[in-house]
Amino acid sequence: QVPLVESGGGSVQSGGSLRLSCEAFGLYYSKYCMGWVRQAPGKEREGVAAIESDGSTSYADSVKGRFTISQDNAKNTLYLQMNSLKLEDTAMYTCVADPGDCLYPMDRPGWTITTADFTYWGQGTQVTVSS
Repeated sequence: QVPLVESGGGSVQSGGSLRLSCEAFGLYYSKYCMGWVRQAPGKEREGVAAIESDGSTSYADSVKGRFTISQDNAKNTLYLQMNSLKLEDTAMYTCVADPGDCLYPMDRPGWTITTADFTYWGQGTQVTVSS
């Protein structure tokens, strides 16, 4: 079974909101990093937001103040609330997870995320923002 399953993507007009969900199956670590990355066509993959087991969060500069990452431990589910969506937020959003601390904060300059940076990856959910 895929350990991370995303839902909640879709199409929305600029300025609108969406909430992504990521349910984790069979992943139980006392210390972990979970987050969202995204990739738009023709662009490199980039980090969006992350949360660690102690509740600390980090966000890419481009989404600060608009996106909020949260988790429901009882449901083993991660969320990404996206408000004030912009055209440039259009991308495939993927849930990621890794035991231990996050490798870097999501606002680390120049970090191009690769599959080696996280142990677990979801299949992705498309977010399309239109004018």
